[in-house]
Amino acid sequence: MIDAITLEVMWNRLIAVVNEQAAALMRTSFTTIVRESGDLSAGVFDTRGNMIAQAVTGTPGHINAMATCIHHFLAVYPADTLRPGDVLITNDPQKTSGHLHDFTVITPVFSAPDVGREARLVGFFGNTCHVLDIGGRGLGTDARSVYEEGLFVPITKLYDAGVENRELLKLLAANVRTPEPVLGDIHAQVAGNDVGGRRLIEFMDEFALESLEPLADAIIDRSERAMRAAIAALPDGEWRNIVYSDGYEEPVRLEVTLTKLGDEIWVDWAGSSPESTRGINVVLNYTHAYTTYALKCALAPEVPNNEGSFRPVHVSAPPGSILNAQPPAAVGARHIIGHFLPGAIFGALAQIIPERVMAEGAANIWNIQLTG
Repeated sequence: MIDAITLEVMWNRLIAVVNEQAAALMRTSFTTIVRESGDLSAGVFDTRGNMIAQAVTGTPGHINAMATCIHHFLAVYPADTLRPGDVLITNDPQKTSGHLHDFTVITPVFSAPDVGREARLVGFFGNTCHVLDIGGRGLGTDARSVYEEGLFVPITKLYDAGVENRELLKLLAANVRTPEPVLGDIHAQVAGNDVGGRRLIEFMDEFALESLEPLADAIIDRSERAMRAAIAALPDGEWRNIVYSDGYEEPVRLEVTLTKLGDEIWVDWAGSSPESTRGINVVLNYTHAYTTYALKCALAPEVPNNEGSFRPVHVSAPPGSILNAQPPAAVGARHIIGHFLPGAIFGALAQIIPERVMAEGAANIWNIQLTG
């Protein structure tokens, strides 16, 4: 049992570790989209794949999606098969943050071997970055399937026991318009995780921690209890809202139903438009990311964002809908629709807690994309 004062000290040290992880990534990045825009996420996970803490820099579509996607990595490479020096990578839209431009890199962290004892897995560091180019038609809505949008890298090893997968990097370099910044940012992702891993081992040595699990359980359980308490404070009931946005074939309908019972809440996007023929479709992982983000902002913004704060929230959308797009649907500009989800949820919550939600706005980000 960790006492409250020690837990607070250790929690703040973990935040410092993941912030240093993100800082190392940004300082070694080759591109302004990572270095200046902060289009990234960084976090630390226990050996079971539960997110414990995240860096302060990042986007909900990255960090909340990464909290789910690490379990896909562990399904392909179970924890007991990993070795020191392994680094995993993918840009699978369905399993990560929704489009091919985002690479997620996961690095297992091992304790130093001791006399009579091999190195032990103590946790994972992960980050997601938006790379400058991934080939294909480029970032946008023009593609009619994911195959047109660029190079797809399934979950694979970027490093195997410390040996770089040069064939994968050669393949990447040959398929993107800007190989130097793309490969540079991927190596920056590896470097960020490496910094985080070294700091985690120092932290565990300082506090004489044999395992990260007791600390992870304490942090996650407290976050879960706080999130459940915030949900329980709402009256039981069901609330709906509908938001429309310009589409291609027809206007896009985003319909949400919130059902609250006890200390849990269900968010159902049934009634939303079907998949579009253009690259504005959203995968369920991204839908989950921005749904949980909106609820946390409205109900418990002070609660740490980790595995515990996600547990009382259940998200669903019909397969084949624009918010649960199935392969090979085009997803390159999934944020165009995904960024409307918080506003839709706020509209439903305004029926019961109007003083705690912001007024409806343009929702989507307005930015200029220059390529050449």
